[in-house]
Amino acid sequence: MAQAPRPVMMVSGVVFVLALATILTALGFEHLGGYAPCQLCLQERYAYYFAVPAALLALILARMGLAGAARVLLVLIALAFMANAALGVYHAGAEWKWWPGPDTCGGGFDLKWGKDGIVDTPVIRCDEATWWFLGLSFAAWNAVVSAVLAALAAFGAARAR
Repeated sequence: MAQAPRPVMMVSGVVFVLALATILTALGFEHLGGYAPCQLCLQERYAYYFAVPAALLALILARMGLAGAARVLLVLIALAFMANAALGVYHAGAEWKWWPGPDTCGGGFDLKWGKDGIVDTPVIRCDEATWWFLGLSFAAWNAVVSAVLAALAAFGAARAR
């Protein structure tokens, strides 16, 4: 039984690194690349905001020999990413016009002032992809990454038994 925490530690570390890299990439595209997120994009970040500290805590707990508590966190992370993958599929489907997006499809934006008053600011729509890579949008890539992270977390929770 001394080896039981090892899979939990490894999976927790991998989930932590991948989730952190993904959310930092999204924030980098937003702040450095000028891609403003829509409302669905912002909601899709919640799983990462939960999973990054939860995976780090799971790693710490596993290292302390508390693999059971770490496994519970991995189950919660898996559930969060399963829900996030479903949200990503919904968002990507709305972008591909397979179904309508939410009625509140115009994302939030900051009012900007120019010399003549308020400057027109772009409305960020949930049903229009602003970026594509290998045929997939941000939302579709989020669905893929979330599904992988959900599978990894579930594997880590189950493997430790």
